[in-house]
Amino acid sequence: MSSSPRTNLPEKRSNRSDRLGHAQAELILATFAAKLDRSLPVPLGVQLQGLIQYGVALGDLPSGMRLPSVRELAESAGVAPMTIVGVYNELKQQKLIETRGSSGTFVAKTESLPDPTVFQRLNPAIDALLQLGQSLGVDAGRITAMIAGRAGHLRFQQANGLNLVLVGLFADATQAYADHIRPNLPATDTLVAVTVDALRNGSPLPPADLILTFANRRAEVEQIVGTNIPVLGLQFIASEATRTRLAGLDPSMRVGIVSIFPQFMAMMKSGVMRFCPHVTSTAITMADDPELERFIEQVDVVVYATGLDWMAGKVAPHQQAFEYRHAPDRTFVQQHVLPLLDTLRNNTTAKETA
Repeated sequence: MSSSPRTNLPEKRSNRSDRLGHAQAELILATFAAKLDRSLPVPLGVQLQGLIQYGVALGDLPSGMRLPSVRELAESAGVAPMTIVGVYNELKQQKLIETRGSSGTFVAKTESLPDPTVFQRLNPAIDALLQLGQSLGVDAGRITAMIAGRAGHLRFQQANGLNLVLVGLFADATQAYADHIRPNLPATDTLVAVTVDALRNGSPLPPADLILTFANRRAEVEQIVGTNIPVLGLQFIASEATRTRLAGLDPSMRVGIVSIFPQFMAMMKSGVMRFCPHVTSTAITMADDPELERFIEQVDVVVYATGLDWMAGKVAPHQQAFEYRHAPDRTFVQQHVLPLLDTLRNNTTAKETA
């Protein structure tokens, strides 16, 4: 009796990997095609750069995801291949994407986590724990909760606190982001908020074992603080208050969106419409638009980007105005920031006891 040679297995795995990468690329192309807005006064290449930056920051484009080739993206976006080359080169400088030889272009890692083989070594112990729980009448969900609780207890018992610094763009918003993250941290750790401009203008960097910032600002922050301190790109989501206010808008209202960065215009418009799809009248402009006041007069609601707080004073009494605010993704903080802190904490403890 003959059997298929085992040498075919790697080839089959490679084919499956290729199909998966192709499927992901197709999904990305479809998403970009839906969000590109040719009515905006922003070049499509700039919009694409913003879409990828925003996608990484929000976790829609996770680390390791394969991106479309230059040719595929150029054809889908209807732009010259050299435009896509320029977009990819800029994103590489920002350390958001990376090229892996002939394998293609991928979303770069934004964190330092244990090697996957570490988790493989843990699997037998996890299986044994689940089997023990089953024999004692404790289901997997309860065991998961117990592990999370125990991990939190041990983390908060650590004596060696760490110093974290959150680097943002706008002081008030950055402080709000820090306040959002702080309850997830051990009581012994500190978290200080500073802005990129403050650091560039000579303000000293607070004591830091880890620096947090926007994923698309990581390379910029590293240039300021150097490479001796790890810099982690955070993921953000639209805040609960933002989602609630958008969902509560009357369908007949005319919504005006004001962006501060041109590359994020398409993504901001798409984000607003995602949470108020029932509203049929939406328009968007830039904060430096000479016709901004006229734009505001023609809408019922102004939704403005973070950093444009002064916009609230531009509307009439019968109009609404509120910020499209983001918040750090708590799931990302729990799954990425806290494990990295534990690694740093353990390394510090090892050095102190050596």
